[in-house]
Amino acid sequence: MGISRHNAHRRLFLRRLIAMSAGASAALTAPRLFASEPVVVSGVRFSSQNGATRVVFDLSGASDHSIFSLHGPERVVLDLKNARVRDALDLFALPNSVVRQIRHAPRNTTDLRVVLDLKSAVKPRSFLLKPDPGSGAGYRLVVDLETGSGAQQPVLTANGADTSALRDVIVAIDAGHGGRDPGAVGKLGTREKDVVLAVARKLEALLKKEKGIKPVLIRSGDEYLALRERIRRARVAKADLFVSIHADASPDSRVHGSSVYVLSQNGATSEAARWLAERENSADLIGGVSLDDKDELLASVLLDLSQSATIEASMDLAGDMLAELDSVGQIRRRRIEQAGFAVLKSPDIPSVLVETAFISNPTEEKRLRTPAHQQKLAEALRNGVVRYFRGHAPPGTWLAQARDNRYVIRNGDTLSHIADRFRVSINDLRSVNGLRNDRLQVGQVLMIPSSDT
Repeated sequence: MGISRHNAHRRLFLRRLIAMSAGASAALTAPRLFASEPVVVSGVRFSSQNGATRVVFDLSGASDHSIFSLHGPERVVLDLKNARVRDALDLFALPNSVVRQIRHAPRNTTDLRVVLDLKSAVKPRSFLLKPDPGSGAGYRLVVDLETGSGAQQPVLTANGADTSALRDVIVAIDAGHGGRDPGAVGKLGTREKDVVLAVARKLEALLKKEKGIKPVLIRSGDEYLALRERIRRARVAKADLFVSIHADASPDSRVHGSSVYVLSQNGATSEAARWLAERENSADLIGGVSLDDKDELLASVLLDLSQSATIEASMDLAGDMLAELDSVGQIRRRRIEQAGFAVLKSPDIPSVLVETAFISNPTEEKRLRTPAHQQKLAEALRNGVVRYFRGHAPPGTWLAQARDNRYVIRNGDTLSHIADRFRVSINDLRSVNGLRNDRLQVGQVLMIPSSDT
């Protein structure tokens, strides 16, 4: 590769965390912060004001969690990894609140599921607060429920999902090098910049066919772009993912195989210092929120949380990419590599750098020159992107809505009752979920088909 080597939800954690200062609202997928002893939920309290309800859970430590909404009836579901409750959290008839009751139950033997039964639909958002030595407060998980009173009601589908403002996820595709920078050059004269642009264009065409995904080429022609200009263009496009495509090179022509890189922690640390030093000139720094009006400590904490969440999401994407590239050719290293590549340093966009093959290897150079192999590489990258978004689709997107068309079975539920509730046929429910009979189990998750399925 021509540049030197250096090595989420739902970015998702950052956007949820700083939504309090940005005024944003959406569901959250938080990063895995720590995992060892189970986190204990010791208590819950709430407050309600101006159409918004805040529910605060007291925790014994930091918790990886996710939050999503279910409809018909309205609920918000909170899943906490490696967690348990110390005492019952069930609260009923909360006055002046959108919450009817709070229920909880073990999930997957180690996790905890908390369900907020609601009186009406809400826009949920959540964030984790660290201990405050001054007040003596420990870790707290805050869930804000906004009813949006006075706003026009959205149009609902048959399964109760809001489709009035769903957007596509945006994937920034960065073809490395370009213009006066040819990148690596093979013995046959193959230029890295040409090969990776061809793969990028094929990947763009494939992603355009995927419902809910909008690809954006960082460079569409043979132009030179500074590394930070590539990041800037991705941020202007409001990208949810950044995929940089390269073809590696080595003095040893026998070296071969694909690899995938994410930002290293050392690279993140040095980048954080640069962002903080320039924050007064950064109108849109992390998650759409400027840091120029934040004190030094808060700015540092927000940026650190942003980068930690983004690196973790990048690791997930890299794993999906590696799994797909393995079907195209040999993998140089099956582990995910980490380095300080400049193009991976956006603090709030999950980013990977893909080394498709070694252009310095004669066999791989010949493959890279062929449109057929370029197409296979693009298909593998497309499959990796699709796999990633199955578990990381940002809230408010078509892909998230498709993922969340589900219903968790409760006591007393029957298949006919669920079919009536969502206005779908029993046969469609059986077909979509592969049910051989009508027996249901509490906690079982059913996918709810659209009314026109």
